[in-house]
Amino acid sequence: MSVTTFLTEQTMGVEQVGTTAATKVDFDRYSLRRFVEALGQEELERRPGKSKLSEVAVTLEGNPKAVLFEQAGGHALVGNALASRTRFARSLGVTPQKLLPEILRRLRSKPEFVAVSRSEAPVQQVVATGADIDLTKLPVHLQHGKDGGPYISAGMDFARDPATGAVNVGLRRFMVRGRDTTGIDLVAPSDLRNIYLAAHARGERLPMSVVVGGHPIDYLGATMRMAGDEMELLASLRASPMPIVKSITNDLFVPADAEWVIEGYLGEEGYKEPEGPYGEFLGYYGGVKTNPVFYVTAITRRSDALFQTLTIGGATMSRTDTAQLCTLRTEVLIWRALETAVREPVAVYAPPATGGVYNVRIAIRQRVPGEARNAIAAAFGSLANVKNVFVVDPDIDIFSDEQMEWALATRFQPDRDFVVASAFRTIPLDPSLAGHGSLGAKAGYDLTMPIGNQKKLEAEIPQPPRYQGARFASVEAALRDGPKYFENLMTALGSDDGREIVVELDALRRKGRLKRELAEGRYSLTD
Repeated sequence: MSVTTFLTEQTMGVEQVGTTAATKVDFDRYSLRRFVEALGQEELERRPGKSKLSEVAVTLEGNPKAVLFEQAGGHALVGNALASRTRFARSLGVTPQKLLPEILRRLRSKPEFVAVSRSEAPVQQVVATGADIDLTKLPVHLQHGKDGGPYISAGMDFARDPATGAVNVGLRRFMVRGRDTTGIDLVAPSDLRNIYLAAHARGERLPMSVVVGGHPIDYLGATMRMAGDEMELLASLRASPMPIVKSITNDLFVPADAEWVIEGYLGEEGYKEPEGPYGEFLGYYGGVKTNPVFYVTAITRRSDALFQTLTIGGATMSRTDTAQLCTLRTEVLIWRALETAVREPVAVYAPPATGGVYNVRIAIRQRVPGEARNAIAAAFGSLANVKNVFVVDPDIDIFSDEQMEWALATRFQPDRDFVVASAFRTIPLDPSLAGHGSLGAKAGYDLTMPIGNQKKLEAEIPQPPRYQGARFASVEAALRDGPKYFENLMTALGSDDGREIVVELDALRRKGRLKRELAEGRYSLTD
């Protein structure tokens, strides 16, 4: 059942209908607090007592650990919770190398929902409406020195498209402007922007509910842009029934196990207020823009709610929440493009140091000439942000900077393997565009071995000897069995150093009975 159909059936009187024993919900399974508190000391830094909000940004900058502030600005606060591939893998119960296959597997699962009553939903245990609404009492901090103000950076927004009935889920920042209003960045092309522009054209407000503090899986789903109802996308990634509850002041449903929800609407007056500057996800500032205003109508939360901040820009991009989110989104979308472009994609990695969008590494098992070029072309067209694409054979570990540098140095000829294409749509935030609009160039690097060269000795990676194989009474007896490498001869005689092998080979050579293969270099007998 789709979420649209499900919600249609549940909307009437859902606040009076509780769950049954058969549909008992574990509200802690996808709780952000439970995820954070389960992290070991190698992944989590705890800050007991009171912390100043002015200390939060510098504490998080470049920090490889998630940081849990016991009390900052009057509430518990966590930052950098998503800023590690290891922590993301933990949230899905796999190793970092298995993260992409697990996400792809979950995306194929059927979404399921459980509508719960307001009295059951943890996220509505504490409710503030009317005069009790006060955004300035939330633990919102200044993230970058030239930001336009304190930002709610972990806002997961839920809105419904009246034209289709589908729920749109996104991830945006909200600049606190007062007790009950914020700015929102709605300039770049997005589904929410299109939905809002249509509402504005009708002279209508657009209801919206914003989750702050959710499980890493939900944030991953919020970064994806896929056709259909994106609430279903979140439920598929969870791979278990998702508890949802109707908002207090609008008809939107939200995850009932979230930490905080800020309800409200985008004003019908359209783009009217300056918003920004802000440290963007590419590691540079974005300037001031004219944007809509988000008006808050309710704030709800768990009784022990954990507020969340996402790290965005800065000098250490690989240690930010958004770079890790963008990395996974990029990998998923490129993998899907590769499935129709090449016969056997093996792995995809978008290094978070580039914001998780600009550089992409792809490993394929190339069956016919030209497949590396096909992979490059598919990656070019899959995402506007992708700029540099590196394609390697399966023997290269794409997660290793060392191996990628080695492949670039030894398997790449610029006049043969370099692909450049121009006039692609990109994002204006890229400072290398130098103000030349939103069209940019892309580069592909074919770091694969040419078909036919892959099995040559000169293309083989040297490995330490393993000394595995059959035993023989002498070097001559071993060679009578067939051609052998020196390692095989040492194994044959159980030699520790190979000195006696050298002596026996020399004796056979002096008798004219020893020869060497020119291609492989193995020893064999002339007779």
